[in-house]
Amino acid sequence: MKTIHLFDDSAWLSLRPLTFTRPTADLRIGILTIAEKWAKYLQADFGFLTQDYLRTKYPSKANSDICINGSICPDEHLTNAVLNLKPQQSLWQNEICIAYKPSNNQLFSEKDFEKVNYENDFIRIQFPEDIFKYNDIELQKDFELLTKGRTSAKLSATNTILGDNIFAEEGVWAECCTFNTLNGPIYLGKNSQVMEGSHIRGSFALGENSTVKMGAKIYGKTTVGPFCNVGGEINNAVIWGYSSKGHEGYLGNSVLGQWCNIGADSNNSNLKNNYAEVRLWDYEKSSFRKTGLQFCGLIMADHAKCAINTMFNTGTVAGVSANIFSAGFPRNFIPDFAWGGAHGFEVYTLKKMFETAEKVYERRNIEFNQIEKDILMHIFENTLKHRHF
Repeated sequence: MKTIHLFDDSAWLSLRPLTFTRPTADLRIGILTIAEKWAKYLQADFGFLTQDYLRTKYPSKANSDICINGSICPDEHLTNAVLNLKPQQSLWQNEICIAYKPSNNQLFSEKDFEKVNYENDFIRIQFPEDIFKYNDIELQKDFELLTKGRTSAKLSATNTILGDNIFAEEGVWAECCTFNTLNGPIYLGKNSQVMEGSHIRGSFALGENSTVKMGAKIYGKTTVGPFCNVGGEINNAVIWGYSSKGHEGYLGNSVLGQWCNIGADSNNSNLKNNYAEVRLWDYEKSSFRKTGLQFCGLIMADHAKCAINTMFNTGTVAGVSANIFSAGFPRNFIPDFAWGGAHGFEVYTLKKMFETAEKVYERRNIEFNQIEKDILMHIFENTLKHRHF
């Protein structure tokens, strides 16, 4: 089996806070992570070339046949171009290095590799909002990749299915629900369940061992990763996995990382009252950046949580381990390890955060180990400048 490496480029910086806790290629868009997509297309094992503090959790491999930009999503044409690279060649489009093929584990140096130009379009994830923006395209591609030549498990006759573009993996449970695949496919992962009275429109993906709770209303272009619980109303959102939005409330044009929790009756705005272009906090600029979007909701990094009845303004960024509560709208940028709400914030100390994380991991029978702690300590120390409380 081939071995590939997924490398971080400048997109890792502009994708923060989502990438604080992972390489770019570990971001989920569509059904799979970017690394998983490339592994499927190339029938390869993969490792990462990422930030020093992430390498223990996301290691590289001893040898690599090809190194690929972790911010770029594969398709058949791009995959063929990558496979056609010869040793000491690199694939480029304008200033973006797509991939390179080393010989004898040589380190990449632009001047030492012959450049090959790639002229076709491809999807590159450069900013957090790109994840929900391109999710429909990637979800449909992943659906085809995962289900081609396979037969879906049978769903109960109590469900109403519009169209036939639905695929259920082994162990799926669903009763008395409606699945509308006329505008996009619906993928139900292994051992997932959709409880009674739920209405789901494609394109939609539900990860393995995840649950859609009773009466949920889920619109298209939405991905719920593995080991999640979701309910209420969701539209064009991507949830990485191991997170919960289990109650009533609206989540739209948004991205949630791992280990997030949305309290009951919490809502995010995805459209400004004056219909103006939405701006998002940019860690690289330490200021707000224009997105070019009219609809943009909540970007929530790993371990962030909010209490019941939390209200998020249009274009809110919540950093790693932010803990949000109290009445009113909190600011549009909630720093990493912030504790509070509209009334003000204080520092969410590592000691308290670790105590919570240990309990959260224990519920999933996962160890909150020193590797996880070291990553979070690094993030805590390197985001001090944003916590002006």
